[in-house]
Amino acid sequence: MTVIGLRLARPGAIASRRSLRVLEHDLLVFRRGWYSYVLSGMSQPFLYLVAMGIGLGLYVNRNGSLPGGVPYLDYIAPALLVTQAMMAAAFESAWPIMGKIHWDKTYHAALNTPLGALDLLAGDLMWVAFRATLLSVLFLAVIVVLGAAASPLVVFAVPIAVLTALAFAAPIMAFTATQTGDGGFNALFRFGITPLFLFSGTFFPIEKLPLWLQPLAWITPLYHGVAAARSLSIGQVDPVGLSIHVAALAAVALVGLWAARITFRRRLVV
Repeated sequence: MTVIGLRLARPGAIASRRSLRVLEHDLLVFRRGWYSYVLSGMSQPFLYLVAMGIGLGLYVNRNGSLPGGVPYLDYIAPALLVTQAMMAAAFESAWPIMGKIHWDKTYHAALNTPLGALDLLAGDLMWVAFRATLLSVLFLAVIVVLGAAASPLVVFAVPIAVLTALAFAAPIMAFTATQTGDGGFNALFRFGITPLFLFSGTFFPIEKLPLWLQPLAWITPLYHGVAAARSLSIGQVDPVGLSIHVAALAAVALVGLWAARITFRRRLVV
């Protein structure tokens, strides 16, 4: 076993202080173009909510078909907050990680320092959490300005969004570490991420789906993130249901982290 391999064998290596150096690197890169992150983080939710929540919402609200008579803007706002965090996490865990592993060899350069493979994994997961937090806070600000939050509990939709982001980031990083090109990402986003965005309760209740599709929606991480954030935003919180949603997200994130530890070791430890 190499020196790196010995270091990885220590319990708790996934949370070592060395991983903060990886996060520091990502933040230094972020500093060069932070304004574009902030601008897109404010403009995209505003356009989504105005177009979908207010524009389309005028027609939806006339039918009064949403559960509990919730205005459509209030219905989709927390869901879009979570889906934006999910989308950002999925992207950051795919092409940028592939670049660091295969194209730019950034990880290979880092491994010539005291950093280990799990430090790289943990550091980039922290970066995903940071970006998801930033985007979610910006989105929350837009929700508040548009009056789309019915309860002050909506602030807790931010940690729900971050947990949802990690529930996607960890498994996708595990998948990325097994790839030698980006062909698999096209299938992942076309047949995985995009359908989840459309059919996990973001725009309409999953009860409107065909009966055979509803159980598939229930087991997806995005459904749990959307349902938890929505209940907090509209102030209709079921403690048991919320606990189930959080537990499901945490379970997916932990399984993904376990898988990513294995694939990062196999790919980076020689």
